[in-house]
Amino acid sequence: MSLAVAEGWKYQILTYPNPAVGACVVSPCGKILSVEAHKRAGMPHAEVEALKSAYIQLTNDKKIEPLTESKDIHNYLVAEHNGCFGGCEIYTTLEPCAHYGKTPSCASLLTKLGLLKVYIGAKDFNDEAAGGAAMLRQAGIEVEEGILQEKCEDLLIPFKHFLQGSFVFFKWASRLDGSTNDGTISSQDSREFVHRLRDVCDLLVIGGHTVRTDRPRLDARLIDGKAPDVLIYSRHKEFDRSIPLFEVVGRKVFVENSLERIGEYKCVMIEGSERMFEATRSLTHHYLAFIAPKMRPSDGFRNVKADFRILSERKVGDDIMAHMILNNGNSDGR
Repeated sequence: MSLAVAEGWKYQILTYPNPAVGACVVSPCGKILSVEAHKRAGMPHAEVEALKSAYIQLTNDKKIEPLTESKDIHNYLVAEHNGCFGGCEIYTTLEPCAHYGKTPSCASLLTKLGLLKVYIGAKDFNDEAAGGAAMLRQAGIEVEEGILQEKCEDLLIPFKHFLQGSFVFFKWASRLDGSTNDGTISSQDSREFVHRLRDVCDLLVIGGHTVRTDRPRLDARLIDGKAPDVLIYSRHKEFDRSIPLFEVVGRKVFVENSLERIGEYKCVMIEGSERMFEATRSLTHHYLAFIAPKMRPSDGFRNVKADFRILSERKVGDDIMAHMILNNGNSDGR
């Protein structure tokens, strides 16, 4: 389950408006056959991806490899498995879905493949998709729930906020000393990941000083993605309209001295440093930091006082990316 949780975190927020989920399939002798995750809304769920990869390991049948649609993978596995999953077990961070939505029911697929046991981390609290565990038990499959439950529920914090109305997260990049200015900070891989985040966000919030100083574009060009709308939080309304962010076709740009606009959007990313951190603390549910292995004699988060709980951390390029919530605040969503 730890492997499944770690895999799910690789795609956290990128799955909006779906939850981030990981899954791991194990052979009868305990060999790990696959570790996969749900990567993007509309794409196969974690269980389907894991079963597809495990099927290839078990059968060496690579005809399934080109299939990317969940329905196509589902149908292929049902038709071609020939009992290859007998005795196998699957670990999934979230209860397999019981409904047929944009993708077929994962619980239904599992009942048709003859797996021995399903381990579940967190119960599905979304009424539309819940009920997978009961469906599995009715089909005679052994189910064990609550495996690493807290870690699996941490993975669902953004999804809970999506369901409740909106999810607001604060992203920053800094060096080891906390400095946030004086040129490019993050590695190319980190910058590409941020562009993937922008591609799924509805609104990006940034301070007026940063806009005037950095003259950013704030799009998702590194992955050929869409650009979110932009709220420039500033007391001064006048900006040089040749700054690239104003030139992006199809986006709305708001210049306002209030943050009320955030409430009109579902998935909101705030980018900034110390002053923006303090201004948005009461609105932010989640924090995402990119820490570069560098130091500079410059300004940064020198006056911020905050205690975080790290939910996940991993290396992205040369940097460390950490998902966090405040220990005392409105971030945990529970």
